[in-house]
Amino acid sequence: MSQRVLVTAGAAGIGREIVRAFAATGAKVFVCDIDAVGLAGLEQEIPGVLTATCDIANRSEIERVVAAAAAALGGLDVLVNNAGIAGPTAPIEEVRPDDWDKVVQVNLTGTFDATRLAIPHLKQSVAGVIIVISSAAGRFGYANRSAYAATKWGLVGLTKTLAIELGRYGIRANAILPGAAAGERLQRVFEGRAQESGQTVEQVQERAMANQSIKRLVDPRDIAALAVFLASDAGKAISGQMLPIDNDTQML
Repeated sequence: MSQRVLVTAGAAGIGREIVRAFAATGAKVFVCDIDAVGLAGLEQEIPGVLTATCDIANRSEIERVVAAAAAALGGLDVLVNNAGIAGPTAPIEEVRPDDWDKVVQVNLTGTFDATRLAIPHLKQSVAGVIIVISSAAGRFGYANRSAYAATKWGLVGLTKTLAIELGRYGIRANAILPGAAAGERLQRVFEGRAQESGQTVEQVQERAMANQSIKRLVDPRDIAALAVFLASDAGKAISGQMLPIDNDTQML
């Protein structure tokens, strides 16, 4: 039986690669994203993929989308919580409270809501899986990225708790912690750091990889392949784990 998969924020970047990877296995995939144009392109690229616009910071929209996904797919086997925003790049005393609240609402509370609503459907699956996309920032502190790092650490705690609570129902929960992944989003982060530090983007990128054993950016397709593995039968004994995929990043 084909897996029934819901991916949040799957219209671009890592999320889009995750959608592609699951679809390539024959899974039935439902994708939500705030980017309607990106979703339309995804529908053209992958025949049969189902989509809906959704602001993950809006609880009523998440309620609508999770219900729609379960109805359209005939249930849920896999939830991939990929939605997240980078937030401000600034010293913590300069972070505007509204900006902090927005990052918490999207990265942490949005994941909580999507998961909370998906669990009753996952309990009906013969092999329910929750995958949370955290970050290397979920195990290290990062200067000038307080809101992002705090929420990504929070996702690790949430994932571990989900694994403990849901194991009795045969539901597994794991977090993927990507390092610096190639793509437009990271480029914007580098540009923000460059503006803050007065360095060039190239200098920021070189410094970002200084604490990696492998001096290259992470390929988003590799992150997607890890997600598919964790959701597969080959990963049936893996739960409650935090899996870095970061070219062996070490704390500076």
